[in-house]
Amino acid sequence: MAAKTRLLIVDDSALMRKHLVSMFADEGDFEIATARNGLEALMQHREFKPDVITLDVNMPEMDGLTALSMLMAERPTAVIMVSSLTEKGAMTTLEALALGAVDFVPKPGGTISLSIDSVRLQLLEKVRTAAKMRRRRADLKEKNSGPHAKVNAPVTALVSEPASVKWTPPSPATGSLPMWPFGVVCVGVSTGGPRVLEEILPQLPADFPWPVLIAQHMPPTFTQAFANRLNGLCPLEVLEVSHPMPLQPGHVYIGKGGTDMVVSNRQGGLQVLPKPENPDLLWHPSVEALMGSVAKNLNPAQVIGVMLTGMGYDGSNAMAALKLAGARTVAESEESATVFGMPAELIKKGGASIVLPASEIAKQLKFWLGSGGRRWA
Repeated sequence: MAAKTRLLIVDDSALMRKHLVSMFADEGDFEIATARNGLEALMQHREFKPDVITLDVNMPEMDGLTALSMLMAERPTAVIMVSSLTEKGAMTTLEALALGAVDFVPKPGGTISLSIDSVRLQLLEKVRTAAKMRRRRADLKEKNSGPHAKVNAPVTALVSEPASVKWTPPSPATGSLPMWPFGVVCVGVSTGGPRVLEEILPQLPADFPWPVLIAQHMPPTFTQAFANRLNGLCPLEVLEVSHPMPLQPGHVYIGKGGTDMVVSNRQGGLQVLPKPENPDLLWHPSVEALMGSVAKNLNPAQVIGVMLTGMGYDGSNAMAALKLAGARTVAESEESATVFGMPAELIKKGGASIVLPASEIAKQLKFWLGSGGRRWA
């Protein structure tokens, strides 16, 4: 019988703690402890040694952010933030993700007993994913530190055309697409995305020759705050796509939560715009919708796809198809991915030109586009 996941629930509301405890206890595979504030969370962290923590933000005596920074300093643990959907709550949550939290769920408003069910499945899924992530990292650590461990050589050579991927001319259908003065870098990312994007994007220079389009799974009230935060960290200009915008080099475009971001050819130029969420797709802003629109409007030789950390398989089909048509693609490696789901799916489908840890991805993009991005490097 598998060991139960040790879960610490931290919230200053007695009613919220009661409902959360009941929710997880009903599942039968959790051992649960609670704390009323950050100070109690630190004590339980030392004594209970949880696998996963759900952490409220606004608490007396010690708030969630302060507690999070101390928890990570003492013993890094998978933390899911439970945050409000206000603009202030979004900014705080993004700060928490930068400090080491792996994910977040919106805190229900109104009557807790009625609204808690609205996030039940989401919270259960994210806590279980965080627990699996912790076990996977423990297994990787053991594998890489045992007597028969393989020492991974550092990435020293940048890849211009991987031996496993031979470029072929586009098919007649795609070959009829225009060759624009620049191409696009399309990024798909979900759980763990804010932190890895904050690692990659600041390494790209202000004169980066292609625009960067990012489909990050995130609620509507969070994407503007996320774009603002990235804009303060990056040489590139970062914008939330809330209306049609012309694509320009030196810019990063973040899909607006509650929509799907797509590329369109309008009035002889490329634009990026928000569209209503496609109900046939599971995740939003959708990576699959973005890549599908790119395939319709750009020559594959002018597309670079980057698949980063996240649960599920969003975008893996369209990105793999583009790679087979001549696009270049990068999948984040298991060693750096918070959740290896989306990159693993792309790799499994033969859609990755190269697999790299997050720390090497910006270097590879700059190498590929060092000649202006008009051809394979």
